[in-house]
Amino acid sequence: MPNPIRRYASLCLAGALCLAAAVAQSATPPATAAAPATEEPTMTRHASGAFDVKLSPLPVEPPDADERRGRMALDKRFHGDLDATGVGQMLTATGAVKGSAGYVAIERVSGTLHGRTGSFMLQHSGTMTRGAPSLSITVVPDSGDGELTGIEGRMSITISDGAHRYDFEYRLPESR
Repeated sequence: MPNPIRRYASLCLAGALCLAAAVAQSATPPATAAAPATEEPTMTRHASGAFDVKLSPLPVEPPDADERRGRMALDKRFHGDLDATGVGQMLTATGAVKGSAGYVAIERVSGTLHGRTGSFMLQHSGTMTRGAPSLSITVVPDSGDGELTGIEGRMSITISDGAHRYDFEYRLPESR
């Protein structure tokens, strides 16, 4: 049976990973996404705002005795240029050395982005090596639908004084 204190510590470390990676990522502007393969004109846009996030522990599958793995449900509410909800799952792992951990997540974002309605998927990959963070959040290729069909981009997050903020640089075909 998993030790609830270790599970809570894993959850806290995953949160710390997100925080550390977000702080490090905030010093570097997000990379510009490549142009889509279609011949349609595209527009590069920038969206920013705040978001609220709730992480809820889920059982690890398959269950085993390794308490360094974790699994969580993500529930987000984006405000600002992106007025949307995000739902997904995160897998975490802590290393044997303090300050080393990693997480991956897939999140479906549904709502309105600069007045265009639809949804898209985000792929998260975060690593912390002995306290040195790295974070990448990218739109899954061809995952957009509705008026967000064809979306490409990268997102960064910052956390300051407990407030979460996003910075999203994206490209969309102009004619949708």
